[in-house]
Formats: sequence, C-alpha cells, structure tokens
Amino acid sequence: MREFIEYLKSPDLVVKVQEFFGIQYLVKDPLVKQINGNATHVESSAEKKENPTNSSDHDDNSGEEQRYRITNKFWYWLFIVGTEFGDEIFYASFIPFWFWNIDGAVGRRMVMVWAIVMYVGQGLKDVIRCPRPGYPVQRLQKKWALEYGLPSTHAMVSVAIPFSVLIYTLDRYQYSASVGLAVSIIWSSVICLSRIYLGMHSILDIGAGLLLTVLLMLPLVPLVDWVDYYILSLKFSPVAILVISILMIVIYPRADRWTPTRGDTTLCLAFCAGIQIGAWINFQAGDMKIPTISPPYPVIWPSHRLLGQILLRTVLGLCAIVATRAIAKSVSYAFVCALLGKSQDQIRNSANSLDNRPKIFVELFYKYFTCFWIGINTQYLLPNFFKLLGIGRPDFYTEI
Repeated sequence: MREFIEYLKSPDLVVKVQEFFGIQYLVKDPLVKQINGNATHVESSAEKKENPTNSSDHDDNSGEEQRYRITNKFWYWLFIVGTEFGDEIFYASFIPFWFWNIDGAVGRRMVMVWAIVMYVGQGLKDVIRCPRPGYPVQRLQKKWALEYGLPSTHAMVSVAIPFSVLIYTLDRYQYSASVGLAVSIIWSSVICLSRIYLGMHSILDIGAGLLLTVLLMLPLVPLVDWVDYYILSLKFSPVAILVISILMIVIYPRADRWTPTRGDTTLCLAFCAGIQIGAWINFQAGDMKIPTISPPYPVIWPSHRLLGQILLRTVLGLCAIVATRAIAKSVSYAFVCALLGKSQDQIRNSANSLDNRPKIFVELFYKYFTCFWIGINTQYLLPNFFKLLGIGRPDFYTEI
C-alpha cells in the first residue's frame, strides 16, 4: 500500500500528464537545488544561451519558466480557465450570481457545504504538511505555491459545488438528471486535470481531495438540508453563527510555517456566515414564504426582458461587491491597526511569520469583516435594493 501511495505521489506521473496535454520539456538534465525541502530547477547560463526564445510562451522570464514550451494552446487555455474555478474571483462572482438570478434556497445549502469542505481541506493541509510536486515537475503557476499540497482543495471544491447543486436541485426542479450529472463530471474533471497540468498537485493530492469530499458530503448534504430551516427560524441563529465561525478560525490547525491557508479559510467562513445571517434577516422580516405547491417545479427560462434584468442585476451587484470589499477592507484594516497601536505601514511591511501575531490578527480580522459584509450584501442588502429598483429576481416558487 505504501508503494502505491508513493507511486501516486511521484512527480514523474505529473510530468507524464503535462507531456500528454502538450507541454514539451526542453531541458532533461537541469541543475537542482533545495528550497524549503523541495527540489527546484536552476538553469545554467549555457541552457539560457541554447534556449533564448523559450520564454515566449509565458510571461515569466525566470530560468525556471524557460524549461518548457506549450505545444497545444487549447489545453493550456482550458486548464488556465479551469483552475480559476477554484479561486476567490470565481467564488465572488458565481455565488452572488446564483443568489441574484437563480435560487437562494439551493444557494444557502451550497455555500454551507462549500465552506465546511474548504475548512476541512485547508486545515488538513497544515496538519499533513505534504509538499507540492518537486523536481522534475515544471510549475506553470505560482499562485498558492506557499500552501502544502495534500489534499487538493481545488479538487474538493470541484466536487462540492457542482454536485451539491445537482443533489439539491434534482428533487426541486424538473430537468434531466443525466445532463446535470454530465455537467458536474466535466466541471470536476477540468479543474482536477488543470491542477496536475499546471504542476501544482500530484495524482495523490487530487485523489485524496476527491475521496475526502465524497466521504464528507455523504453525511454533510442531508445534514445541511435539515439544519437550513432551523438557521432561518431560530431567534439566536446569528449569535450562534458568529460564535461558531470565529471559534473555527481560532482553533484552526497551526502549521510549521506561514501559509495563506488560514486567511483563505477565514474568507470562506466569513462569507458563509454573512450569507446565513442575511437569509435569517429575510426570513424574520417575512420575505420568505412557505411554498404553495410541492416540488419538483418546472424550470422557468428567462424572457428577453428577464435576461436584461439578469444582466443589470449582475453588473450592479458585482460593482457593489467590489465597492464593499474596498470600503470594508480599508475601514477594518485601519480600525484593527489603531486598536493594536500600530501603523498600517508597520503591519504591511512586517514579515509573514507564525510568530508575527499582530499581522496574523490584522489579516484575519479584516478578511473576516470584509467577507462577512460581502455575504450580507449578497443575500440581503442587494436583493432588496434590486426590488426597490424594480429589477428584483422573481421568487417563482419559494426561497425556503
């Protein structure tokens, strides 16, 4: 079993996948040095003279980037776009779009599943501390490189989001289950393959992420479905949500070195908390009605007029989200720095370190505050603003 795990972890498998999808390695016997326990290529001056134009396929001009050539642009751009489906920008655009234009009830459940899956996956990274693929793998992407690799949270999200939506909509709407399943499988496959293609994860990282998510979702999906109504209806829900989410951040596993995982996890938990509390306010205000007909409901495709409203809601909403992020980040950053008696420049210019408690506290505070208000705006303030403008999403059936 150990030999099989080591085989799946092998960087040579990653190289084979990269080569299969059109990455041509130009240097087979590069110099290697050790950085943070990972073997990293160092190109000699002779290699640079031999391959003076190899960097034309990539913007990075470092020696490491000159070791390969992209021979298939289709796969390159597909996987570049695919990997963004697990990034903050995707979360900040897709999830609000879903709430403003499709279904809030499914959205609440999806966000809670996503946040819990991300928390478990990110926490395990800092517990297991398994490095990302090293030599001879060529990384086409540097983002998230400081994080550990096992399990792949991209792989986990690639299952959590599409399959939770599929499960929660199957009995709610009348549509082809086979089409939904096919879309979910393609979605997940593109994201998972993109992480291997870009050299950011081993086969083991991806497999562990997929298996862990399946095991988590088996109890999580029905539990979230059951608890959703209690979150909306109980009077003390906002206090419980805030306390639990903050406590989860406080007890987050401590790594042996600084990584961005704790801050990224804070974003997910805070956004989820804002979504749930925003929904609670709507319910308590009487804006959510008990359904008058039983599911499954027919899918109502938008008319030209509704398409225009969808576009307007999306543009106005995303602009408001960007503004909320900028204002909330600036205000919260200045407030917590003043609270600690330090200037903002002191905090920004201080090193990233586990021992730098002031910087960690400032980072977690402003990220929680900012994403919490983005969640509130997404679920409560903006939908009500849209209704005031006369472009609110029609609640065709129910938000419960």
